[in-house]
Amino acid sequence: MKNNNLLLVIGFLMIFSSLSAQNNDTEAIENILESQAESWSNHDLEGFMQGYWKSDELTYYSGGKITKGWQTTLDNYKKGYPNKEATGVLNFQIDEITKINEESYYVMGQYFLQREVGDAHGTFMIIFKKINGEWKIIADSSC
Repeated sequence: MKNNNLLLVIGFLMIFSSLSAQNNDTEAIENILESQAESWSNHDLEGFMQGYWKSDELTYYSGGKITKGWQTTLDNYKKGYPNKEATGVLNFQIDEITKINEESYYVMGQYFLQREVGDAHGTFMIIFKKINGEWKIIADSSC
């Protein structure tokens, strides 16, 4: 009986520990997205890109086109959003954060841009991976 109780306690502790770690992960991911929205809204595209994996393997998919690389993604943002009027104010609505495994999550949500040149709204799905102890976006699909 004592062994059963001990196993039960250990099981509860493992479940609690796992849920606590997942809550910490989702909070860290939400903080990254919040920081990105703030950087974007300040027309700090380099700051916005800090949430992304700085690698040639970063994958971005939008408008039926796949592009690769952190620098390519930054350059595309700079071309498409050359000034504060174009970037405007960014807000995210996070609809779901789902754990894939211990080292990765996917996030589905919506973005809202309020801009002088016309508002924009769309959806996104991004994949976060823990790299060197930090959560980074390794893939982004936005439309």
